[in-house]
Amino acid sequence: MNTRLHDPFKTAFDSLDEFADLISQVLMCPITIEDANHRLLAYSTHDERTDPARISTIIGRRVPEKVINQLWKEGTIPALLKTQDPIRVKNMNDIGLNHRVAISIWKQDEVIGFIWAIEIDKLLTEEDFILLKKAADAAKNKLLQLQTRKNKKEERSQELFWKLLTGHLKTTEEIVDHFHSLQITPPASFAVLVFQFQENISNKVEQSISYLLKTNQRIKITLYTIDCNQLILLVSATNLESPFNDLDQFAKYFVLQMRERYGIKGIKPGYSSIFEDHQKTNKAYKESLSVLSIKEKFPLDTKDIFNYQKLGIYQILDMILEKRQTDAYENYSLKRLHEYDEKHNSNLIETLEVFLNKDNNINDAAKELNVHANTLNYRLKRITEIGEVNFKDPNQKMVLYLDLKLEKYQRI
Repeated sequence: MNTRLHDPFKTAFDSLDEFADLISQVLMCPITIEDANHRLLAYSTHDERTDPARISTIIGRRVPEKVINQLWKEGTIPALLKTQDPIRVKNMNDIGLNHRVAISIWKQDEVIGFIWAIEIDKLLTEEDFILLKKAADAAKNKLLQLQTRKNKKEERSQELFWKLLTGHLKTTEEIVDHFHSLQITPPASFAVLVFQFQENISNKVEQSISYLLKTNQRIKITLYTIDCNQLILLVSATNLESPFNDLDQFAKYFVLQMRERYGIKGIKPGYSSIFEDHQKTNKAYKESLSVLSIKEKFPLDTKDIFNYQKLGIYQILDMILEKRQTDAYENYSLKRLHEYDEKHNSNLIETLEVFLNKDNNINDAAKELNVHANTLNYRLKRITEIGEVNFKDPNQKMVLYLDLKLEKYQRI
């Protein structure tokens, strides 16, 4: 039997970097060791041979997002999450990835890390694959120690986040002290972003969420926590040139990746205004919940709105409704149009709402209603006559628009 098949990794090592060097010496190729979220934990230092993807990983201390996305598309990462055997990864020049072999590091039925071996001058043999499995097994305990320390910090981070969300911390000094005790720099500006799932978030789904958040390189997530069916994030808006656009794009990206990678559908995002005072985290949280509440009541009208600032009049519907109810107000034009629709089984109210929603654009409104433009013009003429509506008066149109939304708001 080949002597190389004895276990060279049954030895004490002080650090993962030292262990990466040992694997590199045994397999005669460059080695990197990552955690389950592709953050770099260690890499072999005695070998100058490498590729652009490895260089970027070492410099950034984590695998570049474009590399992670490509490895998902090519099926490499899904395969690594299912098997304890080494997997050969083909050359991908477009993302700077040379031929390599990867293996998962497992704790029972959970992947806690990966070892990557770059095949520069030679291809790894079946014997090398056996040795790589031994290396993965030997690395497990070291990764578990790191994971325990990380989990304790995450628990303390979540505790801080809930204190912020509930307004428990009263002074800026107290808040900053809590951040610094966790070695976290509080962002100069921030928003609270909430993703609402259709069902309560299970442990398995939580692992997928954690992976996606920690491999994301689009925005900086300072804190996050989970509450039943909601994922709540404190995201930094510092250095974002177009924060609303950037947060919109991240929200869409997260929803898309959860659906494509894990088959989880129907996630709704909502996020707050941008704040600089962390004492207003509670206010930001309430704004995000308000966005989700409005999106639930007006799904079609708000399907492309995720941000509180862009809710427009939906921000103040509650206040207007309270005023209307106190005054026992009734919109005369809408009353006449409702009576006409009921008597003649027509749909002038729907026509009016769609026309106003489409900002008085005849073609867009006709397309939405699935009628000819001439038919729409006839209906608008009847609305003018029956409801005494003047479409050239912006004040009347604004009140009609508001009262139509209030009617729908009360029906829900």
